[in-house]
Amino acid sequence: MKFIVSSSALLKQLQHISGVINANTVLPILEDFLFEVGKNKLTVVATDLETVMHIQLDVEAKDSGKVCIPSKILLDSLKNIPDQPLTFNIDKNFSVEITSDNGKYKIMGENPDNFPKAPIADDTTSFTMTASALVTAINKTLFATSSDDLRPAMTGVFFELDKKGIQFVATDAHRLVRYKRTDAKAAKTDSFIAPRKPLNLLKSAIPDNDDEITLSYNSNHLFVTHGTTQMSCRLIDARFPDYKVVIPLDNPYRLTLNKNDFQSALRRVSVFSNKSTNQVALSISGSELQLAAQDVDFSFEGTERMKCQYDGEDLTIAFNAKFLIEMLNAADSDEIKIELSTPTKAGIIKQTEQEENEELLMLVMPLMLNQ
Repeated sequence: MKFIVSSSALLKQLQHISGVINANTVLPILEDFLFEVGKNKLTVVATDLETVMHIQLDVEAKDSGKVCIPSKILLDSLKNIPDQPLTFNIDKNFSVEITSDNGKYKIMGENPDNFPKAPIADDTTSFTMTASALVTAINKTLFATSSDDLRPAMTGVFFELDKKGIQFVATDAHRLVRYKRTDAKAAKTDSFIAPRKPLNLLKSAIPDNDDEITLSYNSNHLFVTHGTTQMSCRLIDARFPDYKVVIPLDNPYRLTLNKNDFQSALRRVSVFSNKSTNQVALSISGSELQLAAQDVDFSFEGTERMKCQYDGEDLTIAFNAKFLIEMLNAADSDEIKIELSTPTKAGIIKQTEQEENEELLMLVMPLMLNQ
């Protein structure tokens, strides 16, 4: 089998899917890319058994065939080869010879029959949305997923579909993000949980534009197609917590702040907080907000004052500053609104302005105040 391909085009496409491959995998074949050649098309596949990514690119090829090529050495060599056509020659023992303008490189490939088979998209339900809507939804929710494998349902993003729109929800039990799109709709009411890793790979592999993307799912897998890139991943088989019960309906106090000023103040003050809790206390009185943090073990202390708009009774409430900073990153408006009630009830963060097709709600649990 022989084919000719542009070195830079191949490198660019392989980098899209190389994130699937785990560094220390149990099966050595999972460290390889599967190359499939046929009809002047090259399809490359990478998998970690849970997630599979395919890319396709044009090549010059007279025959067809398959081979597995170790990903690390192939990527390392392509990064150092200037843009030029490369000729790949693969013999019957799966030895791969790459010829460039000035050099020849040999890699020992592996038998493609040992490469795991990708899941088949049968009995699926589909819906479409724009690439930018999907990228935005992932960016606004992924940071709030949990890394606790003992609670698998929280390690992914919950897709809640109905005829009016699609909601994306993520929580780690300390904070919750709900992002809603009304410009993407599903044919029926349904839901599933997509894991964090494939979503992270997906937002890098698809462009942030108005291209239409098809998402299909069945009881076990999610399939996403965009142009020459395809991804499938195993869904998380667990029940997502009933998040609606934790969203307070009656937070009467309204605090409005400049997002960037508040985020900068949090970053400065949190330097002096206890490193295990990142606790910053917010004391709100009239049109002034005071931020205070201390680490008693080291006698560190930091306070700052800033102007705010506040409608409510004087209140002191403490939050994890790291969580607040990450949540503010997900808000696009210049000002944010925080809805509060008591020092022990969750605070709700909203954007003061948002696009007509979207709605973002973020919830953060308070910390016990250091007395």
